[in-house]
Amino acid sequence: MQFIVNIDVKEIGKAISFYESGLGLQLIRRLFGGMVAEMGGGPASIYLIEQPDASVAAPDTSLQRDYKRHWTPVHLDFIVEDIDSAVEQVVSVGAVQEGVIKTFDWGMLATMSDPFGNGFCLLAFAEGGYDHIE
Repeated sequence: MQFIVNIDVKEIGKAISFYESGLGLQLIRRLFGGMVAEMGGGPASIYLIEQPDASVAAPDTSLQRDYKRHWTPVHLDFIVEDIDSAVEQVVSVGAVQEGVIKTFDWGMLATMSDPFGNGFCLLAFAEGGYDHIE
């Protein structure tokens, strides 16, 4: 099975810059008149989709997109080698670090949000990673 990931953003150019400079993804191509950017560099393509603030988020609902920090039950985890450097890099291009970096038996975790309010985590696995979880 293959899958893709879609992330709504308010400004496509700013989003491309953030995901390239902050997380090392690469722009593959622009689609739909430039309003969608296909990003590569990981095991699944990530599509950044420009959607206006306050636009309808789902058909037949009154839900509206909001680019302030928000919670969603689905988020991305980016696996990194050096969590301190990765946090510094993404913060330098607009991410917000939410709390301190936490250490677990399996590795380290930094909870973040991108400039569009989407939450994501940076993970640095210790040797054996999740095999340390009982």
